[in-house]
Amino acid sequence: MLVLRSGLTRALAARTLAPQVRSSFATGPRQYDGTFYEFRTYCLKPSKMNEFLENIKKNIHLRTAHSELVGFWSVEFGGRMNKVFHIWKYDNFAHRTEVRKSVAKNKDWQQFLTPNLALIDEQEFEITYLVPWCKLEKPAKEGVYELVIFQMKPGGPALWGDAFRRALNAHVDLGYSKLVGVFHTEYGALNRVHVLWWNESADSRAAGRHQSHEDPRVVAAVRESVNYLVSQQNMLLLPTSFSPLK
Repeated sequence: MLVLRSGLTRALAARTLAPQVRSSFATGPRQYDGTFYEFRTYCLKPSKMNEFLENIKKNIHLRTAHSELVGFWSVEFGGRMNKVFHIWKYDNFAHRTEVRKSVAKNKDWQQFLTPNLALIDEQEFEITYLVPWCKLEKPAKEGVYELVIFQMKPGGPALWGDAFRRALNAHVDLGYSKLVGVFHTEYGALNRVHVLWWNESADSRAAGRHQSHEDPRVVAAVRESVNYLVSQQNMLLLPTSFSPLK
């Protein structure tokens, strides 16, 4: 019995001291921060855009009493017309669940929401995280925003993260545009990255873009990152009067 007990003790000790095996398939830095951002896109029925925005303006305080609105924009260029885009911030998924329950019990908001749903033709939403090396920035003054959506090759930030970061930093460091945030999709189309830029105007954005295309430092960085790119698209966004990000 003593021999058996001694052997069992050694086996348990060996098991306890065995090194942890980490997967070699990790796709990037671990997401320790639970904070996430919900991207919502509403396609409105033709001729209903102004009515919808005016109604939202009058009642948005009922919704922001429950969770933080990061920004609310109308889409000026890019893709389907009569479209709005907004971003909501949550501490974690439990927070979002509680917010949704509270909103559902808010009679004033529900009274506003029900008739206005008839103005919406289509809804789409994604759950995203800020990439670990980016913080959400708030521009100092009003301007226009550009949302660029990159569909990347499978593999995650471990595959394309460094090259992608260098390409973005080349634009930022040389002053061609101001970076607001870089978001990686958790739910929705996977391997998708959303980059939100700010410019003073559509014309200043166009001028910066043309200049950056002739800058060899930017060109070299971008050429490296495109090896991991599947497709991309963009939208020019105009902040609404009630948007926190102006």
